[in-house]
Amino acid sequence: MKTFFDLVPLLLGFLSIMFPLKAQINADTVAGEFSLAYCVDYALSHKPAVKQALIDEAIGEREIKASLSAWLPQISARYNASHNFKLQTTAFGDQLITIGRKNNSNIILQADQTIYSRDVLLASKAASYTRDQLDQNTKESKINTVVNVSKAFYDILLTRQQLQILDENIVRQEKQYNDALSQYRSGLVDKTDYQRASITLANTRADLKRAQESLGVKFAYLKELMGYPIDKELELVYDYELMAQDIAIDTTQLLEYSKRVEYQQLQTQRQLLQLNTSYYRWSFLPTISAFANYNWIYLNDEMSQLYQQAYPTSAAGLQLSLPIFQGTRRIQELQIAQLQEERLEVNVSDVKSAIHTDYQAALASYKSDYIEWQTLRENMQVAEEVYDIIKLQYDEGIKAYLDLVLAETDLRTAQLNYYNALYNVLASKLDLQKALGNIDFN
Repeated sequence: MKTFFDLVPLLLGFLSIMFPLKAQINADTVAGEFSLAYCVDYALSHKPAVKQALIDEAIGEREIKASLSAWLPQISARYNASHNFKLQTTAFGDQLITIGRKNNSNIILQADQTIYSRDVLLASKAASYTRDQLDQNTKESKINTVVNVSKAFYDILLTRQQLQILDENIVRQEKQYNDALSQYRSGLVDKTDYQRASITLANTRADLKRAQESLGVKFAYLKELMGYPIDKELELVYDYELMAQDIAIDTTQLLEYSKRVEYQQLQTQRQLLQLNTSYYRWSFLPTISAFANYNWIYLNDEMSQLYQQAYPTSAAGLQLSLPIFQGTRRIQELQIAQLQEERLEVNVSDVKSAIHTDYQAALASYKSDYIEWQTLRENMQVAEEVYDIIKLQYDEGIKAYLDLVLAETDLRTAQLNYYNALYNVLASKLDLQKALGNIDFN
């Protein structure tokens, strides 16, 4: 009988190929064959959530540039034409004089330059923090993608190992069934032996069918996570040299809140809220701008001769605008901004507590899963030895067939439990790395 424990070294190194050198992957050029590293890299390039986050970054950059463009000179042109049906009359002393022309037109070219504006100043100071915020949102999406794709990859690989176990059990059970049937026909045993063998074989085949069906679902889920075309085959491949490494992680690492993207996002939000508070303080300062214009004025009673003669004017100067009293609106807005800062501080404290809890839970889960994996590995070795002994004793007529069935059931259960434990410890390691802020996607 094949010893399944011999496969363990091939499974222990999953995490070692999780973050190797990246390469741009195209589904049409790799013939659908992916290692874990390629699955992760492909997902980082094609998953809709990641692509949306990158597009959001590009949109945010354009919005920043649009806001900062207010520092540049603003040049505008304006054209106006009108016909006066009734000219204005004004009094000069005791005389009434009609002034103006029936047809008026003007073309004005004006340049404005902002010298100080709280809106533009806020845009300038907030630009770097806005970029950080967008980058952190993308980082969060990539971290979740790495973790979820890796777990889905492991799940498929371990399901395949379970299928291999069930396949080998079926081969063994078919032989046992045929042996029991032959012994019954020879009169050596009663029919209960081959009937039990038939039941065991049918149950194992049902388990195999269930695992085969679940494998299709798991491939579909992995494709979804990767953004991989659903109509293309996806074959997972493994580098056995890279996989022959340990799954252990240093559990003495200290938790650093600053490594968690959730904490980084709050720090950026704090900076933006502080700027928002400053923005409302700046509302007590005037808005200052410079301007220069040139205005071509056209006046004539005859429309056909309106643009024959221009009467230009030109001016340059400074504009200052200072709201004096707005019914305490500025004070209220400033206090609201300050309260928003206080609220964020409460949120920061709450998130730090949640991060600490997340870390403790991930650490405890990894430690318990690691111990369980080691225990079940030993149990599988023992179950293999017990089955081999009982099978030999059954062949020699020492043990009853029921003992053989029980030993085989124990072996299969031990094997399946072992691979489930292996998946759990691999998933727990990912969760612990995420809790420590050590997920790398570069």
